[in-house]
Amino acid sequence: MRFLHERRTVGGVAVMLLLAAAAVLTLSAQTPTGRETTAESVASYALSQLMPVDPEVLVGGLPNGLRFYVRANGRPARQAELRLVVKAGSALEDPDQVGLAHFVEHMQFEGTRHFPQQGISDFLASLGLSIGADANAATSYDETQYTLRVPTDVPGVLDRALLVLEDWAQGATFDQSGIEKERAIVLSEWRMRLGADERTQAQIRRVQLAGSRYADRAPIGNPDVIQQAPREQLVRFYRDWYRPDLMAVIVVGDVDKNAVATMIRQHFMPLSNPVPERPRPIFDVPDQPATRYAVVADKEATATAVQVTNLRPARNQGSVGGYLDIMRDQLFASMLGSRLDELSQGASPPFLKAAVGRGLFPSPRTRDEAVIQALVSNDGVARGLDALLTELQRVVRFGFTGSELARAKQEMMLGYERGVTESPDRESASRADEYTRNFLQGEALPTIWQELAFHRRFVPAITLAEINALALDWFPDQNRLVVVSAPDAAGIAPLTDAQLAAVIKGVSEKQLQPYVDTAEGQTLMEAPPKRGGIVRATARAEAGITEWVLSNGATVVLKPTTLKADQILFRAAARGGTSLASDADFLSARVADDVIPQSGVGRFTAVALDKLLRGKAVAVRPFIDEINQGMRGGGAPEALETMFQLIYLRFTEPRADPTAFTAIKSQALALLANQNASPEAAFGRVLEETLSRGHSRRQPETPETVAQWNLEKALAFYKARFADASNFTFVFVGSFTPELIRPLVETYIASLPATRARETWRDLGIVPPTGVIEKTVEKGIAPKAEVSIVFSGPFGYDDTDNLAFRAMVLVLESRLSSTIRQELGGTYAISATPAMTKYPKPEYSLRIDWTCDPERASALVQRVFQEIDLVRGTLLPPDRIMRLRELLLREFEQNSQENGYLLNVISRRYEDGDAADLTSVVNPSRQLAGLSGYAIQHAAQKYLDTANYVQVMLVPEKR
Repeated sequence: MRFLHERRTVGGVAVMLLLAAAAVLTLSAQTPTGRETTAESVASYALSQLMPVDPEVLVGGLPNGLRFYVRANGRPARQAELRLVVKAGSALEDPDQVGLAHFVEHMQFEGTRHFPQQGISDFLASLGLSIGADANAATSYDETQYTLRVPTDVPGVLDRALLVLEDWAQGATFDQSGIEKERAIVLSEWRMRLGADERTQAQIRRVQLAGSRYADRAPIGNPDVIQQAPREQLVRFYRDWYRPDLMAVIVVGDVDKNAVATMIRQHFMPLSNPVPERPRPIFDVPDQPATRYAVVADKEATATAVQVTNLRPARNQGSVGGYLDIMRDQLFASMLGSRLDELSQGASPPFLKAAVGRGLFPSPRTRDEAVIQALVSNDGVARGLDALLTELQRVVRFGFTGSELARAKQEMMLGYERGVTESPDRESASRADEYTRNFLQGEALPTIWQELAFHRRFVPAITLAEINALALDWFPDQNRLVVVSAPDAAGIAPLTDAQLAAVIKGVSEKQLQPYVDTAEGQTLMEAPPKRGGIVRATARAEAGITEWVLSNGATVVLKPTTLKADQILFRAAARGGTSLASDADFLSARVADDVIPQSGVGRFTAVALDKLLRGKAVAVRPFIDEINQGMRGGGAPEALETMFQLIYLRFTEPRADPTAFTAIKSQALALLANQNASPEAAFGRVLEETLSRGHSRRQPETPETVAQWNLEKALAFYKARFADASNFTFVFVGSFTPELIRPLVETYIASLPATRARETWRDLGIVPPTGVIEKTVEKGIAPKAEVSIVFSGPFGYDDTDNLAFRAMVLVLESRLSSTIRQELGGTYAISATPAMTKYPKPEYSLRIDWTCDPERASALVQRVFQEIDLVRGTLLPPDRIMRLRELLLREFEQNSQENGYLLNVISRRYEDGDAADLTSVVNPSRQLAGLSGYAIQHAAQKYLDTANYVQVMLVPEKR
């Protein structure tokens, strides 16, 4: 159903390390609790020793070779995350099975020993759950993963969920009827992925992995094999490779771990390995003696990129010494990445964006990969490659500076200190992912406290010389690959191998100067503004909310939670937006919220601000949409004052940097230069133009519109939108108390300037089209069609209508999936996406999307409308209504454990003027109890108006 191509590099979050595999793991040389954080607590570990293991995770093995991991974890409450992980993927396919590892994965949902036919789907539906959202699977080259999320507060459910995993392990029935249904769906998935990206990556893969099994074993497979494969070939793959000595079962959640371990033994002890047993081979990629080149062009590509990669044997990452190596790699990537970011913000940047990192290669995992890459303009390949390698060469010759290393170390340490604070709030899915990586790639399982301790031991002693030496180590000539991907279009001349080699040689001969590290100032604000005050406070006990009206007229809404100890989120909004821009200023106004923040703030350029904030968990981002302007972001408690200072400065001291503006404009022009080559972009333009009736305010960005951007107009519009704080409502959600946040609100928000001129949006007169409009776009070479059907119009915007509309969409999407995907095999996925807005006038839209075979597109459209008519004409029975209520309640229970969800719901209430009753924010029971079959049917009849819709179809060009 999905493919795993995650590429973990050391440029971001810390990469964990190897844990020795054993049938039953012991915790030798480990502290009793694993929660000590001092350097001394891990000082006794020699570099050759293995990393310690978190004592909270129960890791064990069965006599048949199956491994299991169980951990109690209360986030989210009353739920468990289950995984079955199989070390078998497309690399193990025989020549007559190319694509069948993925096909087998699909068959697991088409009938098993204890859940025949659609039994798994029925089991999930009985709990208000569904395949896709709560049960899914993914196939990669070397593994297949199955995931299942279930409630733990329903008796017997966890045991039955383990029975599902048991059946996935060795109970698939491969019924012939199911094979034929899934054959069509797998082919639909193959078709859905066709396009420029797939073609480009396939060519690169064949060069990078030449001589290995991975070069011709892409998980999606060969459509001819998929179309013709008999049942026996599927069963053969399943019998050979789905066996306990290649499997792990993972359970993380609100559970008793010892009881779960007992259940795992009961379910999986009877599983057996085949006799005779095929050896599970480990495939590698052959070494290459010198630099190779791959230049790939595609007629539908929309961007040009260049990258240098290097594959070398994977290091022993399981030792303490290996963990130290990872720290060094992270510091190197952080510092070089910062230099590249700085280059991208110059007046004439050599690339649009760049990145660098090193980590375990996903397939094969016998290799590490170092990569440095950039997005460049069509004619900028040589210049971009030169810039990447020049910065690398600058490090080789002169090294990094002490100030750069100090910042990188500080950022690293603050990240692990936050990790300790956040650990109790870590989601079960995140922990399950970690245990999956331990099983598949040997990632270590220390506690976050132990990781902080190791960092406190090692980081202070890491020297510049150690880091500088990595510049030569990352990209040696052996195994180096230079890749260029670009549009195949007139006027774009691809570079030859010789030209790319000349760039590399030229860099080595360049005269270079050392990098100069500049940092402007040490604090965001030299002095706080004159403090304001709170003139009225209101307690909204029904929702645990406090409201303050400030002396400058601004409103502040506080919702303290204990969901995440290290997170405080906010959103501020006021009416207005780009609707208030004149036609002459509009093109500049609609990008003001992008170009102005990228200029920096106050006396700080964007580069200087980035350096100043490095390592601090804080972000404040302005936004200006069609009818609103505001800010959003968040921070950790220790960065709370910095967050408030940024809010104040974003309001009062926006900055217009001509150098940054020139860079942003040139980047936008480069990104848009090839957009017309994309079939999807053409399709999207036609759809948006039709839905907006061609209104000038909804036209897409083009090179012609970018040419009209004006920095002075953007700055003036931005200042006007944030000139009056009295119109703004600020909502804060997270780990704080009103007492803690009050002085910051009074200092940095109550002091914001206010004119008290009541302002709102202007209705631009953009109304949805009426009647039936059908259009076809002919573009592209891939044999696939894309279809969008959009219903839109006036909407009865209140809680009752909103709920009935959402429930109706769930019913429609379920029905469409059952027929168009499952029954007809017409598509891999079909979605129904609702949208509701109250202003400038209450309106709705419902968009139905799918991809399919162009030859079947018209017939599938007819069937979609037949299903729509059935939804309009069917009164749902009480048991179905009950299931919908359960599904919506489960969804609410899960969402309400996230600060982000609460922030969005509360903000929407205040922005829509619906804050008089906030009960439903914390308890939707009354609303759900009122949901009826009649309300859902009425919503279908009202909003699925088959005399009023837009249909746009994308089909390949005629040849």
